[in-house]
Amino acid sequence: MSTIDSKSPAAPGSPPDGIAIGRIALVAASAAMGGFLFGFDTAVINGAVDAIKVWSGAASWLLGFAVAGALLGSAVGAWFAGPFADRYGRIAVMEIAAAIFFVSSIGTGLAWNIEALSVFRFVGGTAIGAASVIAPAYIAEVSPASYRGRLGSLQQLAIVTGIFVALLGDYSLATAAGGAEKPLWFGMQAWRWMFIAAAIPSAIYACLATMIPESPRYLVLKKQLAEAAEVLRRFGGNRSPVEQKIHEIEESVGDDRRRSLRDLAGPSFGLLPVVWTGILLSVFQQFVGINVIFYYSATLWHAVGFTQGDALAITVITSVTNIIVTLVAIALVDRIGRKPLLIIGSLGMALTLGVMSWIFGTAPTVMVAGIAEPQLGAAAGVVAVIAANLYVVFFGVSWGPVVWVLLGEMFNNRIRAYALAVAAAAQWIANYIVSQTFPALAGISLGLAYGTYTLMALLSFVFVLAKVKETRGLELEEMI
Repeated sequence: MSTIDSKSPAAPGSPPDGIAIGRIALVAASAAMGGFLFGFDTAVINGAVDAIKVWSGAASWLLGFAVAGALLGSAVGAWFAGPFADRYGRIAVMEIAAAIFFVSSIGTGLAWNIEALSVFRFVGGTAIGAASVIAPAYIAEVSPASYRGRLGSLQQLAIVTGIFVALLGDYSLATAAGGAEKPLWFGMQAWRWMFIAAAIPSAIYACLATMIPESPRYLVLKKQLAEAAEVLRRFGGNRSPVEQKIHEIEESVGDDRRRSLRDLAGPSFGLLPVVWTGILLSVFQQFVGINVIFYYSATLWHAVGFTQGDALAITVITSVTNIIVTLVAIALVDRIGRKPLLIIGSLGMALTLGVMSWIFGTAPTVMVAGIAEPQLGAAAGVVAVIAANLYVVFFGVSWGPVVWVLLGEMFNNRIRAYALAVAAAAQWIANYIVSQTFPALAGISLGLAYGTYTLMALLSFVFVLAKVKETRGLELEEMI
């Protein structure tokens, strides 16, 4: 068993707080690179799907699985990432996820038929799911309480940046080739290079994962106390002695028996109440319909009367807006707290989604391929665009980053990895449900689709008021 050396107390040998925070910010940003892969993979398919349809001639259901199968793979990867992280470490999960995504990126780009492409997309999804679990857990476990919200929000910033870079890359490659279905380099179509390009951030993620320290909470769990003390001394920025902090972590971790999903069992429908809170936070984050904006926005705006060029421009503006408001969230989350931001976000989303539901539900329609599509007038179109972007503002400043922050910090040290895995798996399943049901809802009425998301936003407001506890400023060892 490792022990803490005599230089453990933080005061004499620790770096000044500002230096420690600079170091931990770099470490957290490295871990958040998994979020970049998450966002990149989410968006990269948008520029390729039409070209894949022409190339493969696949039936719509198979094409749909090629698009959304990565989400199911992500649920699988998230489910298994927690147990693996508790057994082999947080860094090992990052390294394996990066390697799998690298192989998936190349395989998807070189796919010989639609079935192979679907398999590689699913496999890549497992890596994204694993990264989505390990990043918030790791960042929370290495961050000082007073900075944990800002550092945890880097996950969402990485996600939205990945979305933007993927959209920009798709546009650049398609433009260079004269179309996503046209050959670019070495006789390979541009859409293939869109997927192959994802190998670059996955390689960067793998390199960064080898350079950052293991989580001190995991090291204490494995009784590697000297190593845990060194990480806390260099990166924790703790004002209390490291020896005292190690003792607090040991107390919160409990005995050294092997953890399992059975540790999540409780009286509330088979699970601990805090686990249900994490699951519902994840589900509501998706059920308010945010990914409809990113998966279908260009098609949506084109369908309601905007030109294809204008629809693409609106999508890019929305993506940039999401990045900006995430930066605002980073500035606010440790100042005003997690719960107030969620409440503001729920109310704002309910209002803006309600406006969109009313506009689309009351617009005159024309029949296109047997489907009634709303036709917005000039004024209604402007209001819809403004409402959609304000919706992204309210989501981006609240439910986008804050849910990841809470999932990383709300569970105690004994169950964090497993509980986060369950919550993240629920999030990916919810993402899949929304993505798959939107076309059907929109086929009936866009007003119905956005009305459904309005109801979810209102329910999320009630849920936050009733069940979500504020965690700002609390140490992880204070979580019960």
